Amino acid sequence: MNYKAQHSFHIPVMGLAFTIDSPVKVARFGIASVVSIVEDQLIETMRSHYYPFINETYHPITTKVDDYRAKRITDYLNLLNKIVQAQVEKLRNAAFEAGSEIVKYFEMLPEENKLKQRYQQMLGINEKAERENAQAYLRTQITPGSIDVNIMTKTDRNNFSKEGDLLEDGSDAVAALRAYAKSDLTNSSVIFSAGMNPRLYNYLEKCNQFDADENGNFKKKIVVKVSDYRSALIQSKYLAKKGIWVSEFRVESGLNCGGHAFATDGYLLGPIMEEFKTRKQELTDTVFDLYKTALMKKGAKVPAVAPAIKLSVQGGIGTAQEDHFLRSHYGVQSTGWGTPFLLVPEATTVDNATLNLLCKAKKEDVVLSRNSPLGVRFHYLKGTSSEKEKLRRIQSGKPGSPCTEKHLEFNTEFTEQPICTASYKYQKLKIAQLQSMELPETEYQKQLAGVLDKECLCIGLSNAAAINYEKPLVKNMQAVAICPGPNIAHFSNVVSLQTMTDHIYGRANIMDDDNRPHMFIAELNLYINYLKEETGNDLMPDVKKKKYYEGFCQNLLQGISYYQNLDAPVSAKNPSFDRSLQKAKERVETILASLEPTRVEDAERKETAFAII
Repeated sequence: MNYKAQHSFHIPVMGLAFTIDSPVKVARFGIASVVSIVEDQLIETMRSHYYPFINETYHPITTKVDDYRAKRITDYLNLLNKIVQAQVEKLRNAAFEAGSEIVKYFEMLPEENKLKQRYQQMLGINEKAERENAQAYLRTQITPGSIDVNIMTKTDRNNFSKEGDLLEDGSDAVAALRAYAKSDLTNSSVIFSAGMNPRLYNYLEKCNQFDADENGNFKKKIVVKVSDYRSALIQSKYLAKKGIWVSEFRVESGLNCGGHAFATDGYLLGPIMEEFKTRKQELTDTVFDLYKTALMKKGAKVPAVAPAIKLSVQGGIGTAQEDHFLRSHYGVQSTGWGTPFLLVPEATTVDNATLNLLCKAKKEDVVLSRNSPLGVRFHYLKGTSSEKEKLRRIQSGKPGSPCTEKHLEFNTEFTEQPICTASYKYQKLKIAQLQSMELPETEYQKQLAGVLDKECLCIGLSNAAAINYEKPLVKNMQAVAICPGPNIAHFSNVVSLQTMTDHIYGRANIMDDDNRPHMFIAELNLYINYLKEETGNDLMPDVKKKKYYEGFCQNLLQGISYYQNLDAPVSAKNPSFDRSLQKAKERVETILASLEPTRVEDAERKETAFAII
């Protein structure tokens, strides 16, 4: 029997700690959530918390244990599953009375859900025996939300034995994948984010846990987070040739999201979703042909029809109207609500100081920073304890952080062994290099800022859990960093899980900002601001870069045209929608016009060169 989700939304992965135990908080209510499984020290901390929580003895898995990283993760996922199953069994046996969890389960379901409708019918039954029969049926239909995991493919540092030998299949991401595969989770998915990692994808061939059963269903599914159709096609074809099926593409806005932002070349979410909508069958057919061929070569059973491919979307969704439009117009099966759930302690793990900071956050407090050691732009909330700690270190003349977790050690500019660009070691070496280069003061300060911006994320994105559960901090480092999307500016109150769910389904409204732009407009403006920053910093772009900027502008203009001609009531949801599109178009045209003199100069140079020849 194939698992069917009860809710039309999910809680995406956020940071490292913020959704690390979300399944314990929300899964029993049928809500899916995603756990990051790369930071194994954080996971060991959570094991030390949750074994006593269920009155069982905690047995540490130390770094001396063979394959300790994978074993920590597998055990934690099994622990989460055990807790959730017990919670669901307790919920099933609860009384149908006001305030009980079984009532909460059904009340939070969307109105169009058939189980919700059966529940509402039960409430109208007066005859006792008939009512009890209806309740008995409802109890049998209760299913938990899936416990999904996220592996950021770029965080795949090599690991070595004590003798210095490279551990086979021992890199961070591969070990995490092996751990998930060996866990007892079912009706669950692993989400790969941040692009294709051949080493990680190749390892999937060793994991038969992702194979379909005799009915073509999967107990463990593959989900790939993408920012456009092309990426989905490339990655799914690569995996299909190995006999591995991608069950879902999770489309995320390139810029209107939390955490790391992978900007497209000006392609906007609406047109991207339109392409998925119109070409989904083509994608399925193309990938299925490759999948069948690979299975036949392996001697495996070939399904008669292509397994289902689900489409989900996330990034900046803020209203029930936006959510409904994405599902109804583009055929999306699930929407991701991340940033707003940071203000729901019943769903996420955020320390009180950071929670208060989130509540007060304004538009200008969330910046598309260069703070990540990965070298990828990173949405970042200013004023955190992590930022303050970084500034104190700079002011004391000792910039950089102690590098304890080492997951982002990728730089070999000064050392044979990779180090992290947020580390004290790297920043000391890099600053010394800059000082020796005798750069003009303006250029020196610009490059110095680029070095000092980098911040420890392994600890900063983990500490909220240790603080909340009063667990030991790594080397007593207490700083917390958090990476909400720009959407946090429009959510300012801590709310309950039920209230947030009611907001998503249009039964309540928790936003007090009438001036919030539609999510499509917000993303469009983020892209224009990004392009303006890029062109502003690039005073003498070469021909290739100029062509890139011009293409970026044209993609934005095409996206604006798409929204203007969209045969759907999206603009009716916000009276300023069309006016905002026109204003955005003018901004893009201004940027494009600023590039025109360079195009004329290029043409003149070509004419001169032709004349000389």
